[in-house]
Amino acid sequence: MRSIQRRLSLGLISVLLIVGLLLAQSSLWLFDRSLRSYLQATLQDETQTLLGAIVRGPNGLQLDERRLSAAFKRPYSGLYFRIDLAEQSWRSRSLWDRELQPVERAGLQDALADGPQGQQWLVYRADYKRYGQSFVMHVARDYTPMLKSFNQVQKIFLGLGGGALVLILLLQRLIVSRALRTLEQIRLQIIQLQHGQRSQLDQQVPLELEPLVAQVNHLLAHTEDTLKRSRHALGNLGHALKTPLAVLVSLAAREELKPLPELRESLSGQLQQIEQRIARELGRARLAGEVLPGAHFDCTRELPALFSTLVMIHGKYLKLDWRADPELRLPWDREDLLELLGNLLDNACKWADSQVQLQISRQVHGYQLLIDDDGPGIDAAQREEVLERGSRLDEHVAGHGLGLGIVRDIVDAWAGQVQLAQSPLGGLQVRVTLPLKRT
Repeated sequence: MRSIQRRLSLGLISVLLIVGLLLAQSSLWLFDRSLRSYLQATLQDETQTLLGAIVRGPNGLQLDERRLSAAFKRPYSGLYFRIDLAEQSWRSRSLWDRELQPVERAGLQDALADGPQGQQWLVYRADYKRYGQSFVMHVARDYTPMLKSFNQVQKIFLGLGGGALVLILLLQRLIVSRALRTLEQIRLQIIQLQHGQRSQLDQQVPLELEPLVAQVNHLLAHTEDTLKRSRHALGNLGHALKTPLAVLVSLAAREELKPLPELRESLSGQLQQIEQRIARELGRARLAGEVLPGAHFDCTRELPALFSTLVMIHGKYLKLDWRADPELRLPWDREDLLELLGNLLDNACKWADSQVQLQISRQVHGYQLLIDDDGPGIDAAQREEVLERGSRLDEHVAGHGLGLGIVRDIVDAWAGQVQLAQSPLGGLQVRVTLPLKRT
């Protein structure tokens, strides 16, 4: 959700900056156009006044300074003129020692001209004809105060725009956070599903999310039901195959085959391989793996029942013990973990002399399961061989050797690791490491 908020904030900032800059520049440009149009009218009036100040004198045409504005007489006042005739020209005293350069076309000039003391002139040209002569008049006004005003307005716009942008972003973050609160809750619920803390999503969601939540819950329920039916069907299949296999094994042991020891031994071996392969494949097919996000294994609830069963089988001469955090819940399917622990503990009980211990703990990067016994143990060189499917080191102990192979299949399905080591009790230690987050 934070990434969504960040993208929305960045998008909003970009849009507001672009729109704000365009609006600010457009407003200033329109204001500048309007002001220039107004000043053009005033400068045109000044040319009319100057035209009225040209009169006939004893020596021809002359400029009556009494009719001129006082600003034309004060040096660098900000208002200037230049009048060009065929044989003479007049200029205002306000120009002092500067020249007002003539321009080529009549009307208000787009470009500003450089004036004294850092002034920027707005120049207007008007062409007249009077007393049989042509007059070219240039009137200039200092535009620097308006430019300074524009700069101040720009700073004010930037300040107000920045404040408005911060306020809008805060409001947008508040609104988006409230709007995405439901999605954040659903995200947390999905995480809880992954960790086995719930079996479905809450249905109290906005109208737009109801179809999605309903479909997810339906998929979870359908998947759980499918897995249950598959396990039930596989169990029936396993029971159905046991009887024909038992019949075939008994047939292979009949007296009629004693004269044929090689055939009898071959049949027995092949039937045993079929039985092992069926048991292994059925065990692998029953693994839930990652299909049930809401599945979990509550150690406090499940382990006592498992150890009660083991006590009934092996408890006459063994001390069985387990340790786990009372609040510990493993985020995997209950049936799979019972299969995993059942195989490991049963194998430990078969080899132990007097004691078997189970310890389940939460680690920094995952979960750790330790099964220790005080039996004879296994040499380091043979430990990897034991993990191979169907491998057995002692044919005198009951079992077909598939227990650790099934354990390895389960752990591999969860991206975990199985390691064999020397136990502190003197026998074998089976260490199962499972990742904290399922992938």
